[in-house]
Amino acid sequence: MKTQALPIDSYSEKNKIEMIDFYNEASEDYEFWSQDFNMHFGYYAPFKTNPFKRDSMLNQMNAQVIKRLQINTKKHRLIDLGCGMGGTMRYALKQHQNLITYGVTLSDFQVKHGNDLLQGKNGIILKENYNHTSFQSHSFDSAVAIESFCHSGHGENSLKEAYRILKSGGKLVIADAFLKKERSDLCKGAEYAYNRLCDHWSLEKLETHTFIKQKLQDLGFINITIEDTSHSVAPSVLHVPFAIMGFILKKLLSFKSIKRESLHNLKGSFYALLTGLHLKSFGYYIISATKK
Repeated sequence: MKTQALPIDSYSEKNKIEMIDFYNEASEDYEFWSQDFNMHFGYYAPFKTNPFKRDSMLNQMNAQVIKRLQINTKKHRLIDLGCGMGGTMRYALKQHQNLITYGVTLSDFQVKHGNDLLQGKNGIILKENYNHTSFQSHSFDSAVAIESFCHSGHGENSLKEAYRILKSGGKLVIADAFLKKERSDLCKGAEYAYNRLCDHWSLEKLETHTFIKQKLQDLGFINITIEDTSHSVAPSVLHVPFAIMGFILKKLLSFKSIKRESLHNLKGSFYALLTGLHLKSFGYYIISATKK
């Protein structure tokens, strides 16, 4: 008997619950991926980063995103929409003394431990939904979203809320994986990897970068740039199998069981590597836009 498909709203809510559970339980595992708790892939820049040192590349991704915000010396309010443990916030605060940083996440674990890591720094993490925050309109000079909007399907609501809370002239920078073609046009191998990736990392879906550009234009963003950074990100993605093996070995040697959420994280990482091999179907992009 054919099962009835969940309505879109129900599916989105179910995915949100799974995503919150995932990050509440698996966030501490990210210390194995990054000593700085950077919960994203890295950026290889020749002569600046060491491809064998993962945190070097992960922090370079932070650097690339922050650079595109073009922060000057005036007082500057930055928000990280889906901030994880606040790795990007802490990096930005080291680079710019004039920053006040805010981060939003739905994970209680990330709020508590992220704020512990931000103690004594000019930043705070709040439990908020980046699609519907409580901030007043025109509150921020810039906003970043590194591998976070994918959890709500690269939806229009995420972009609309970013537009609302940015000041006129404020910049939005998104760094994430996107489809290069419509999902219906994916080959069987790419579609399989895509479905498993979304399942294990609680991603609602991925959109095409052309969809994002159009939605940004529709909302009123200007100076939109779409940069394919797939080749710069690839060296950090190649760390995935070694990180998985190392994590499992560490657990075995300490006689600790691997949590369900941790297994999902490991499997998601593996399928992220598989999707990266389908260069005609998937790409990693840095997208920048300015609020008119």
